[in-house]
Amino acid sequence: MNSLSKNTVSVQIENIIIGGGAPVVVQSMTNTDTEDIVRTVKQVAELAKAGSELVRITVNTLAAAEAVPEIRERLDKMDCHVPLIGDFHFNGHKLLTAVPECAKALAKYRINPGNVGKGKKGNEQFLQMIEFAVKYHKAVRIGVNWGSLDQQLLASMLDENSKLESPLELAEVQHNALIKSALDSASKAEEYGLAHDKIIISCKLSGVQDLIRAYQELSEKCDYPLHLGLTEAGMGSKGVVASTAALSVLLQQGIGDTIRISLTPEPGAPRTKEVKVGQQILQSLGLRSFTPQVVACPGCGRTSSDYFQHLAQDIEAYLNEQMPVWKGQYNGVEEMSVAVMGCVVNGPGESKQANIGISLPGSGEKPVAPVYEDGEKTVTLKGDNIAQEFQQIVERYIESHYA
Repeated sequence: MNSLSKNTVSVQIENIIIGGGAPVVVQSMTNTDTEDIVRTVKQVAELAKAGSELVRITVNTLAAAEAVPEIRERLDKMDCHVPLIGDFHFNGHKLLTAVPECAKALAKYRINPGNVGKGKKGNEQFLQMIEFAVKYHKAVRIGVNWGSLDQQLLASMLDENSKLESPLELAEVQHNALIKSALDSASKAEEYGLAHDKIIISCKLSGVQDLIRAYQELSEKCDYPLHLGLTEAGMGSKGVVASTAALSVLLQQGIGDTIRISLTPEPGAPRTKEVKVGQQILQSLGLRSFTPQVVACPGCGRTSSDYFQHLAQDIEAYLNEQMPVWKGQYNGVEEMSVAVMGCVVNGPGESKQANIGISLPGSGEKPVAPVYEDGEKTVTLKGDNIAQEFQQIVERYIESHYA
């Protein structure tokens, strides 16, 4: 499945194509101290295994910059070749100058125009970073952020706005400053020698409607690939829902080439949830397929037993666990759908629509569970081993249809 992306320019980052109609790419970021090589390598590998196709790491100190080449080397030895993005703020020009091996090891640099420096000094520091990108043929994401907008640019635009006969509201000037910061910085990077097809732009905000508006405007004003993400999305369901609401609108309009779901993880929880949410957004929109989808009913008064819930959970966990192996053996298995239904009302119909489905008995129904494969009933299960038998049927279906 291909992206709906309007952007015609494509950027190649190692073996990943971004933009130009290529599938939308899922990205994530570590939250380890990059100086801690062991923990950072472990988390990058976990994110890559979960499906993150690009992983961003913080490069904020000399020790962190010095750690990057070894992190890259250790990942390669683990056969984990996910491209690494260096996240630079304030001192990126110094770090790349001091540790050119870091500049070489990274696949892409993320530069925030609001945090590079001010005035002439800022231009010089931005130029230094672009020179490294040009020298080592690296892509750059010009990443503007609502929380770190270029204050000098904003002050200048506010001053101009105050002289207008009908001045704009502050929020409108801030919006215009975000767009201008991103596009002007990209133009400046090209003036300094960075190729047009080495630039990706992002313009992150924390409000859903603000984000949608900003990216709609960006997509009209440039053809650079766009990285989507609701910054500081938040925790739990709020972060998931807000990110899904914003990104789904944009992706459906053909806006966006890479995505990152900036969830605040619960203490001690794995970082991989943001990857799974990003994948699910793309799969739910029909833009990409990552793992077989399980259709399951919500339950009602007809389903007094929670058997179907446990079976649905077990089947989904089994499919997710097997996908790293299956994707190299069974072509197209990620597009398979499995239905686990709880009663006779919608059970047979949903099961027939799925590649393979089971309709479990509801309250008062006969204790039997018909199984459907590609719309046809193939067997009826009964007894105490329905779960194990259905899993075996799923395995046989995959072997016979996707080998």
